[in-house]
Amino acid sequence: MTAPHDPQEEYRSISKEYELAIDRLRSARSTQFIYWVVLLSGLALISLLAYSVVVGLWQEKPVLTRYVGLLALLVLCVSIGYLALTNRRKIVEFDLEVRNLGHDRQSAATRLPSDSVESLRLYREASKDIVASFRGRASRNLRTHNSIQAVIIVGSIAASTTTAAMAGAHPLSWFSTVLTAFVSITAGLAAYFKFRERGYNLQSTADEIEKHYNATQFRLYDYADYGDEQEAERLRLFAHNVERLREEQRKRELQLEQSPGQKEER
Repeated sequence: MTAPHDPQEEYRSISKEYELAIDRLRSARSTQFIYWVVLLSGLALISLLAYSVVVGLWQEKPVLTRYVGLLALLVLCVSIGYLALTNRRKIVEFDLEVRNLGHDRQSAATRLPSDSVESLRLYREASKDIVASFRGRASRNLRTHNSIQAVIIVGSIAASTTTAAMAGAHPLSWFSTVLTAFVSITAGLAAYFKFRERGYNLQSTADEIEKHYNATQFRLYDYADYGDEQEAERLRLFAHNVERLREEQRKRELQLEQSPGQKEER
């Protein structure tokens, strides 16, 4: 494809292809995940059916449906395995395409005049990707935090209940001990990695960047005094605020990585 001579048009064209390639890569990865879920579920059912067939042979009561079901699951697993391998090659191709288009987009961005209003507009639009990235990471951290808290709550209740039910020399008293240890380890990991704090910081930064993005459009807050003829100054102020927020976010992440002893030394 012949690239447009206009740097702005070239950047927009490559960015469009880049976003489409990312969408294809995400779809391929989602499909791969489904393939693996189906394959693992099929293998588990194959194991159960194979055990059922063996038991049936021992008891001299082979059932035809067991063999049919086992054969059907084998065919299903082989087919899904083949599709997973084929889809894996597509993922590699899509990933390479995304990398190449990302490089082309960066190269096209370098040909844009850095002091132009157009390049500042592109930076403002690119900030939406930063917001989406931060919110995605925040959602993952908060989901992890909520899952861990659910495990701790349910595990604690189950451990207390089993301890009371298995008081004395119960043959399964070790179960409550293992469960209690598992809950303690999970709580320790949650306290160490601080998923809730990480998610909260990312979400707050994303909200602040989005606030500045909307303020530049409607000329609110710090951007109220900049008219149409001062768009470049307004966008430079926006870029300054976004970079400041990203730097503050990096510092908060570094603080979370430090242990209490390291913070006191500093």
